Amino acid sequence: MSAEPDGPPVADGIPVRVWDPGSVDRLEQDARAHDRRASAAGSARRSTSSARDSSLTDTGSPRVGQFRPSKRPAQRVGEDRYRPGSRRTSAEPLKASWQPHEGEQRPPRRKPPTSGKARLGRFVKTYGWRVYALPILMVITVLVVVNTAGSPPEPGSASGAGEAAVGDSAVGGIDSGGGVPENPAQPANVNVPTADLPTGGPFTQAGKGTWHVVPGSGPVIGKSGKLFTYTVEVEDGVDPASYAGDDGFASAVQGILSDPRSWTWNGELRLQRVDSSYPDPSFRVSLTSPNTTHRADACGFQIKFEASCYRSSMDRVLINLARWVRGAKAYGADMTGYRQYAINHEVGHALGNHHVGCPGNGKPAPVMMQQSFGVADDYVAMLNDIPGGDKGKVAADHRVCEPNAWPDPTPPAQ
Repeated sequence: MSAEPDGPPVADGIPVRVWDPGSVDRLEQDARAHDRRASAAGSARRSTSSARDSSLTDTGSPRVGQFRPSKRPAQRVGEDRYRPGSRRTSAEPLKASWQPHEGEQRPPRRKPPTSGKARLGRFVKTYGWRVYALPILMVITVLVVVNTAGSPPEPGSASGAGEAAVGDSAVGGIDSGGGVPENPAQPANVNVPTADLPTGGPFTQAGKGTWHVVPGSGPVIGKSGKLFTYTVEVEDGVDPASYAGDDGFASAVQGILSDPRSWTWNGELRLQRVDSSYPDPSFRVSLTSPNTTHRADACGFQIKFEASCYRSSMDRVLINLARWVRGAKAYGADMTGYRQYAINHEVGHALGNHHVGCPGNGKPAPVMMQQSFGVADDYVAMLNDIPGGDKGKVAADHRVCEPNAWPDPTPPAQ
């Protein structure tokens, strides 16, 4: 222990700080200098910010007051902001990402049930009432088609306009290769004296347009060749007194076609009469009123002469009642001969035969010559040479034949 002069004693080895009034003044000066440097730095920052905006106010005086830092401009951000859980920047519009769940694992899709009941239930759920309406519409469509196909043509309709109605009648009736024209010829005023209907007994002008089968059948006629079956029918609404009744007409038809001079004469075909129980006869020999034969879908009536015909669309041989009752002028009073000719001629069309002319003066007229209009080629050619007629089948060669009712005109052996 030692003692400094004019001071307190101190221990050996331990420094002693002695208070000096001058040191206090230096500390105060250092603090004031630090405050001045901080104030100068703040003024420098305010000066820099004000210079960036404007160093003067609207009145031209220096800006004073609290320091307000300027806002940072909005910047667009990348696709990172679309990550789930991120927050949209207020400066950006709403925008959907093309891949909102990129990187996430989706749960596997469940496969729909494959059982029949499940598929049916899903189908019904999808289409609703249409499932029940579709089969109903299909059934209705089938019924309409079947009914339309099976319905007979209406009187005067254009049904059958594209096929032939062949026979004695002209313009659609005598047409053996073509059919009723699309634009039928106007009624022709042809002066053929032998084509007029003779005077005679009464007949029913108009029937009902439907036919009934006369009961009865017969054996097969002919020894060889293709078999053709036929029914005998009469139009409903026709007075039976004019044609000796249904049985009389049926017996006459069957007797004519069973004669060896008829179409079985050459052994190339056979014929048989059948009744209504037969499913589909080859043709139907039908006694028909004049008004029904005049229909466009039957024989037509472009020339004003009564005629018979064969209409293939109906599989029907139409025998005109007026001609059956009164005959033709070429046959005079021979009604039996004319009826034999009418049946053989029209059935000949049903068997595929066509019109021909007179082979020579005084010779028997071929049964396929249009003898209801006469046996002179000039007259027959005049009737055929009209629009829609059977042009070219008979030449106007001045030949005149004798009436003949049979395909084979040779008299039977005695």
